Formats: sequence, C-alpha cells, structure tokens
Amino acid sequence: MLDRGKTNSFGNTVALSALFRAFLKVSLCGFGGGLVWARRVVVEQRRWMDEQEFAETLTLCQLMPGPNIVGITVCVGAKLRGAIGAISAVAGFILVPWTVGLSLGGVVLHFAQHTVLQNILGGLSAAAAGLLIGTGLRLLVPHRSRRMALLLAGLAFVGMAFTRLPLVVVLIGLAPLSILVTALEGSRAH
Repeated sequence: MLDRGKTNSFGNTVALSALFRAFLKVSLCGFGGGLVWARRVVVEQRRWMDEQEFAETLTLCQLMPGPNIVGITVCVGAKLRGAIGAISAVAGFILVPWTVGLSLGGVVLHFAQHTVLQNILGGLSAAAAGLLIGTGLRLLVPHRSRRMALLLAGLAFVGMAFTRLPLVVVLIGLAPLSILVTALEGSRAH
C-alpha cells in the first residue's frame, strides 16, 4: 500500500517515510543529544512546526519522564500522522544509534582507560554542551520581547547550572510562577 501521507496544519503532506528519514537524520547528526538537530529539522528545514510550537512541545516533553528528544520525536510524529507517525519517527530515531551503540559499546569499554579516547570524548562532550546552549538561546528568540519569560528562563538556568538543583525541583518551583505570569499577560492582552 502506498503511503500518501496526511496534511498537517501548514498544508504540507507528510509521509511516514519522511518522518522516518527526518528523525534518522536527527539521530545521525545529533551526537550527544538530538535536540539541536530535531529543532533544526522540524522547524527550519521541514517547517513542520514553528518556533513557538516547538518550544511548547519541548516544555511538555520536559514534564514527561524519559529523554526530551524521545518525547519530541513522539510528539512530532503523533502531531503529523497520529500513533503510526510516532512509531515511524521513533523507529527512524533509534535504528542506527542502537545498532552502532551496541556494536561499538564493547570496543569503547575495552579502551576506556586510554588517554586518547578520554580526550576525544571530553572534546565531544564540550561541543555537545555548546550546541545545547545554542539551541537554548534559539528557543528564547520567540520570547525576546517578554521580559518575564526571559527572567524565568534565567532563573531556570541559574537553578540548574549554578545551584545544581534537580530539573524536577526547578520545574516545580517555576511552573506555578510561569503559569501565573502567562495568565496575567493573557488577561492584559484582552
């Protein structure tokens, strides 16, 4: 049976194979975490979501258990094609990393004590941290004119980066304040 796809809210037809390939690309390019590439593919390249929608989806995924990128993958797939879209996106996302990870895992563990490998992994983790910070800054762009949103983002960053509070504590602390601020901003707009 030919997969003709369904039309999303932007008027694009999204085939299951397109979801599979898009998240396969995210997994192949997203060494150390695919959030940076997921945003690039979903928002910039495929235009399946806009900046605001992606930021809201990421917020939802941060409240769910498990890695954020898996939540994003499921949400995008489900939004565009329902349950089968979520399965297709997740299959694309995990196929190669699991295969490569299982194959190389034993080799890396065998050479884990070698200084060269430790230096390579240290450099890769620094690059991944830089990509994550860059994505965080891009997620702030839609909110740049909202001072309270920037203040809340700053508080979340300080809470996690400097005081080393667990994510759940930061979320529990800032979520009610964020909801209140958003409600007040919404009531002022009407």
